[in-house]
Amino acid sequence: MPAAVHVVDHPLVQHKLTLLRRKTTSTADFRRLLGELSALMAYEVTRDLPLREVTIETPVATTTGHLVDGKKTVFVVILRAGIGILDGMLGVVPGARVGHVGLYRDPQTLRAVEYYFKMPRGMRERDAIVVDPMLATGHSAVAALNRLKETQPRSIRYVCLVSCPEGIAHLHEHHPEVPIYTASIDEGLNDHGYIVPGLGDAGDRFFGTKS
Repeated sequence: MPAAVHVVDHPLVQHKLTLLRRKTTSTADFRRLLGELSALMAYEVTRDLPLREVTIETPVATTTGHLVDGKKTVFVVILRAGIGILDGMLGVVPGARVGHVGLYRDPQTLRAVEYYFKMPRGMRERDAIVVDPMLATGHSAVAALNRLKETQPRSIRYVCLVSCPEGIAHLHEHHPEVPIYTASIDEGLNDHGYIVPGLGDAGDRFFGTKS
């Protein structure tokens, strides 16, 4: 059975996503909002990360606390648009490692073509969180997960800001056990493979470029 799809419907997440969608949002504001929204998403996706007990001294007494081992977390960025999510995520888990999967979408077939892949060592002992702003056709997500699984990480989660039924179905067809965290499930795809209503090309809007 497919893993769960978690829609993060916190009011602040939905507020910032609405501002992000606006076509009048400037490049500078788009970058800021993307970072803020990513940090909010990070709280939800890291909810069940393992904790270890530690003994600490407060100004008053000795007590037992709990810490996340950030070094065991890897944010896997799907280039190039995934870069926009990274800073917000690292703001919440600053000790996390970062991996990169370089993919571009063939304009004719809409298939993902890989041009770069780099992961930290010891992935079998790490929890991987794959990040990309959009889950549209799902081809890039599936290609990234295919390669990531070759490194055998301890666990995998997939995080996007905007998704659609077609992308979710395609990802879970190939990787049914991978949970998806998203701020919105939109109506679907248009003839060019863009999410409707979506927010346009996240990479172009983040970097200030045009297709």
